[in-house]
Amino acid sequence: MKCIFCGSEENKVLDSRDSIENNSIRRRRECLKCHKRFTTYETIETTPILVVKNDGTRQPFDANKIKQGIIKSCEKRPVTMVQIDKIVDDIEKQVSGNLDKEVKSSEIGELVMAKLKAIDEISYIRFASVYRKFTDVTHFVNFINDFEKMLKNE
Repeated sequence: MKCIFCGSEENKVLDSRDSIENNSIRRRRECLKCHKRFTTYETIETTPILVVKNDGTRQPFDANKIKQGIIKSCEKRPVTMVQIDKIVDDIEKQVSGNLDKEVKSSEIGELVMAKLKAIDEISYIRFASVYRKFTDVTHFVNFINDFEKMLKNE
């Protein structure tokens, strides 16, 4: 690590601690040549995950897109932001923990639906109606009927 003041590569670490977000390590260093102090941060280098859309195009994984979709489906429902953030965090961890560098958008949609189903049935149905692209009332009614059958079997 080069000193930001004199460029020397000789320094010592005075203090190390986790950052507030707990996703990096903050190190306080002192240059052995000029004796000035500076701070560095050590983070894990991650490989970006690509989402494969239904049309075959790829785009970087964006947890905010998932969060916005969930927020829309939970509008005027008794679902808290804490619950929404937990869903998004869980999905992000699951996708990041996968060894594949690509994930299908359909897999992400199914993960969201499973999480919403456990929290609020109406939000689940709202999300499903957009995610499954219901084109008419028949699709919607069939989905509701299947959902009711599934509930009776649980």
